[in-house]
Amino acid sequence: MRMMFVHHVIEDRGSAQDMSCYIRAAEALGHEVVLFGPERPQSLFRYSPNIGSVDALIFIFEWTTDLQYGDRFDYSRLIAKVPRRHRVVIDCDGKYNQAISVVGDYNHPDEATSQQWIDVCDSISDKIYQPSFHPLKSNVRPFLFHAYDPRWEVPLDFSAKNYGMYYVGNNWFRWRPLTLFLQAVEPIRDQVGRIGLVGNGWDAPAPWTSPTLIEEAYYTDPSYLHGLNVEIMPPVRFDRVIESMSQGILSPVLLRPLFDHLGLVTCRTFETPAANTIPLFAQHPAYVEEVYGHDSAELVLPSERPSERILELLLRPDQYAATVMDIRRHLAEKHSYAKRIQELIEIIES
Repeated sequence: MRMMFVHHVIEDRGSAQDMSCYIRAAEALGHEVVLFGPERPQSLFRYSPNIGSVDALIFIFEWTTDLQYGDRFDYSRLIAKVPRRHRVVIDCDGKYNQAISVVGDYNHPDEATSQQWIDVCDSISDKIYQPSFHPLKSNVRPFLFHAYDPRWEVPLDFSAKNYGMYYVGNNWFRWRPLTLFLQAVEPIRDQVGRIGLVGNGWDAPAPWTSPTLIEEAYYTDPSYLHGLNVEIMPPVRFDRVIESMSQGILSPVLLRPLFDHLGLVTCRTFETPAANTIPLFAQHPAYVEEVYGHDSAELVLPSERPSERILELLLRPDQYAATVMDIRRHLAEKHSYAKRIQELIEIIES
């Protein structure tokens, strides 16, 4: 089967890693995945403008429903060429919902914007999916989309680490979840070692910040970070994320409040356990166990005495290596890209 993904790809955020892995996994199974757009020989992705031989269209919507390459005419060509039953929408950011606000985070600024997003998706397909086990709307079904690749795995070795804690990710409604970790670090700051923070928007507004966005989206407190001696570094390309995370003994796994509320998974959900680090989860234990398996609960940051858990991980990381290996085995079995391809084909053919 030849599947064309319609997606706005940016190499230092979003689902760029997934695009690369879907292409490789599909080829291994005798299928083909291409991205819609002009051919780009220097790109890490496989682009094609050729709609003629496409069996299915997969629209992957994150921050926009606009085409990355093309206009409304190209949109019309895509829709006209592939039958509706072979078109799928994957709503990665939970925008196919009514307007929702969660502790300062939101999917839409108002109901009119929400309805516009829903109308676009409905005009494309009846097959609407979200990367959550529990979508809110009755006509939306689960398809986690993001996945795990065992080839990412870095051997666990905590003997020569540059950082005690290291986080890789841009600041987009993530200041609140990050501060859960930083506040837990405050009482034990001298014992944590170096702390690294990689990404846009931590010491200054990110390049995509605009006056139309509420401050909560990009809020940060550089003076607070400076007071904790947090080192801030620029973002890295998607294929260097796991290598970068591997610099720390532990790495927080953060979800913006809206995603936490909706139970969404992201690319980082699956990348962090593959790094040479101990993932430390800030999500509800039920969510963590549903995604990572029953053995993952001990790596959830507790609400009571969180500093003690962080210090325990930092001082005895080797004791938790077996838990990380169990998580890796669970993800390889339940959440591989090969499994996602098979699920996607079943969705297309249903």
